[in-house]
Amino acid sequence: MSAHHHIEMPSAWVEKWVTLMRPGGVVLDVACGSGRHARFLARLGFEVVAVDRDASLFRDRPETVELVEADIEGGPWPFADRRFDGIVVTNYLHRPLLPVLAGSLEPGGVLVYETFARGNEVFGKPSNPAFLLAPGELLEAVRGRLRVVAYEDLVVDLPRRAAIQRLCARFLDGEAPGLG
Repeated sequence: MSAHHHIEMPSAWVEKWVTLMRPGGVVLDVACGSGRHARFLARLGFEVVAVDRDASLFRDRPETVELVEADIEGGPWPFADRRFDGIVVTNYLHRPLLPVLAGSLEPGGVLVYETFARGNEVFGKPSNPAFLLAPGELLEAVRGRLRVVAYEDLVVDLPRRAAIQRLCARFLDGEAPGLG
């Protein structure tokens, strides 16, 4: 399998937990890049909203995917008036966005998050601590907001060796205060 082909495959973590999202629901792909997860979600029948600051990276977009070009780090959150049945974030970290994401879920909504963690500096980029999650940081980010379904803080080997944290959490109506 070529490296390029592997990059276009959805994350196994996303594949595993997307099954908890409401079938046909609206799912947000945050910092979508080339759109690998947006395409995957659209193939599964979800209504997909994909956001990135550079929409030109997402080529050959399925017409069923709504693409929003926005600077989610420097500008206002473009979805302040919207809620999602699912939110997918991979290989991306902007800490101020973590509570906003939790508050952007519909009751029953699922957050699937996977990104680099401390320890990754020995494997390559990213190596700057500003872009690496501290131990337990994803858990702390959703504490009191979402119910954790699964969490891992580990070293993986595919597609390359990396230290990561990954989380699947749900917003259950009556259990968590929505923020945002």
